[in-house]
Amino acid sequence: MYRVQKVEIDSFSGFRIYPSKGKLFVRGDSKVFRFASSKNASLFLQRKNPRKIAWTQVYRRMHKKGITEEVAKKRSRRTVKHQRGIVGADLATIAARRNQTAAVRSQARLAAITKAKTEKKEKENKKAKPASRPSGASGPKVSKQQMKGGKGGR
Repeated sequence: MYRVQKVEIDSFSGFRIYPSKGKLFVRGDSKVFRFASSKNASLFLQRKNPRKIAWTQVYRRMHKKGITEEVAKKRSRRTVKHQRGIVGADLATIAARRNQTAAVRSQARLAAITKAKTEKKEKENKKAKPASRPSGASGPKVSKQQMKGGKGGR
């Protein structure tokens, strides 16, 4: 019958340690450290940082070495452009305006301006006619500041 071997991991380098190989170091606080070789044990006891030593597994993991075939490059999604209608106009009217020539647009603008001016004149004429009631008998004059209730009454 086949037996599975218990493979340990080196505390410093991250290498595999097979049965009957390596060193075991137990610190004063009862923490156990396993080393594949005396080189690893020596560097650990010198308090070297395994992240800065190029041949350790921790260094290779940190600097993304040897994992190019496993992880494919992430694809970024292309942004899809949409056109939506604006509050006053739907897409069809926006497209129609876009396709207009500058001359047609300027004519439409002038027509709109003249129409607005005539409407304004008509309003002013209507206001001028019913102004027969007395305007001065509306009470004492009060400034806007006083109406708002500002510092005026002190």
